[in-house]
Amino acid sequence: MSVELGQRRRLEPDARREQILSVAVRLFGERGYADVSTGDVARGAGVARGLVNHYFGTKKELYLEVIRVMLTVPETALTRLPPADDLPARVDTIVSWFLDVVSRHSTSWLGAITAGGMAGDTDVDRAIAEAIDVAADRVLTAVGRPGGSGALHAMARSYVGLANSTAREWLQRGELTRAQVHNLLTATLLTMADQVFPDIGA
Repeated sequence: MSVELGQRRRLEPDARREQILSVAVRLFGERGYADVSTGDVARGAGVARGLVNHYFGTKKELYLEVIRVMLTVPETALTRLPPADDLPARVDTIVSWFLDVVSRHSTSWLGAITAGGMAGDTDVDRAIAEAIDVAADRVLTAVGRPGGSGALHAMARSYVGLANSTAREWLQRGELTRAQVHNLLTATLLTMADQVFPDIGA
């Protein structure tokens, strides 16, 4: 999220939308779903509440977009990876990117991954599941197995689950250091790419 929070000058529509979303990410992360209104988001972004509704619809639809932003690995992250023939460097880079994101937006990310008080809501659960599916696709692409399905995709989803759980151990409980999380996630993904995925593909 590159937009300055609270910025009040006139912005282009895409930039204004990003600004509103940036404020929503912060507020939902700090307070949870129940304690944030679209009016709160509008005030934080310096816009009329109607503009929040114009871009995102209801409060719930705005929250679902926050989940997607915080939990979905963007394609742009893959364009910055090292060459395909250097798997250790690619894995190191994608893990570093993930840890950078979750640490920079730790409160918002934790709020999103735990559903911010909305666990059990069908739409929220679906948004989280879809984000995990996208993340699994990105993992497979990063290790040179794009388009994997069936058991291969299930393995990748399991890895994403491990990444999320390990990041929570670091950010919430403080039981692990970033270096320990990084080592665990890189070693695991390299092992899966080298020893597990080929057997599934065969």
